[in-house]
Amino acid sequence: MTRRRKVPLRVCVGCQEKKPKKSLMRIVRTPEGTIELDTTGKKSGRGVYVCPQKDCLNLAQKGNRLGKQLNRRIPEALINQLWSNFEQSESFE
Repeated sequence: MTRRRKVPLRVCVGCQEKKPKKSLMRIVRTPEGTIELDTTGKKSGRGVYVCPQKDCLNLAQKGNRLGKQLNRRIPEALINQLWSNFEQSESFE
C-alpha cells in the first residue's frame, strides 16, 4: 500500500487562495534585510507567495500586500523583475 504525500499549500498574497507551493512564486526578505525573488523556494528568511498571474500581482501591488507581509518597502526593480518573470512563465495569463 503506497502512501500519498501531503502537498504543501500556501496562500497567495494577491488572490488570498490556498494553492500548491510549487505553483506559486516566492518573494523573500533575507536575514540581511534585502528583498529577493526566491526561485529555489529554499532561501532563509520571511517568505511571501504570489500566483504567476497578472491579476494576483496587481492585487498584491495595489494593496501594498507584499510590503505589509515583509515589513519592508518593495523596490520598483523587484516588481519589474516579477513582471518579467511572469511574462516568461508558461502559465502567465
